[in-house]
Amino acid sequence: MAALLLLPVRGMAATMPPADIPRELLQTLKQTLASDHGFRDHYAAEVWLMDMQHRLSDFLPETQQRLKLLELLRRQAWRTQLDPQLILALIQVESRFDAEAVSTAGARGLMQVMPFWKREIGRPGDDLSDPATNLRYGCTILAWYLQDEHHDLTRALARYNGSLGRTDYPERVMQAWTSRWWLER
Repeated sequence: MAALLLLPVRGMAATMPPADIPRELLQTLKQTLASDHGFRDHYAAEVWLMDMQHRLSDFLPETQQRLKLLELLRRQAWRTQLDPQLILALIQVESRFDAEAVSTAGARGLMQVMPFWKREIGRPGDDLSDPATNLRYGCTILAWYLQDEHHDLTRALARYNGSLGRTDYPERVMQAWTSRWWLER
């Protein structure tokens, strides 16, 4: 199956979706964009937020901005059953926590989501530079790839990046995850 999120193909318009987007993924995106979940354990959430906000300070100097982003991120990671530290590592690699980032391929926001996803799920008005929206899209898409790749993280990350068959992107994300964001359990 062709990579779906970032299109590295030269000459192809960055906003054109691949023809092989699974209907199940589009349906999942539609459903999750309409739902919202919070923390399950308030104390654990506070401890996690304090630890991660300290680690995030090199990227976002304002404490309130860090805490707000982390609350949004944790909610989406929990909803999609992804490790929130993995999402932090992916964002570090993709945008360095710049919510306004735009790639040369046209990907937008923290998780560098391609704009064609908005049209494909029937939500053309969504703002991919809005952290909550971007995290919801990005986490849902990554969770789908992880499930579709039978929990093979390397393949799921490569598909997310549009580089299936190559390992440099997954290695960068995993390096950021283990060196900066990893938590012993």
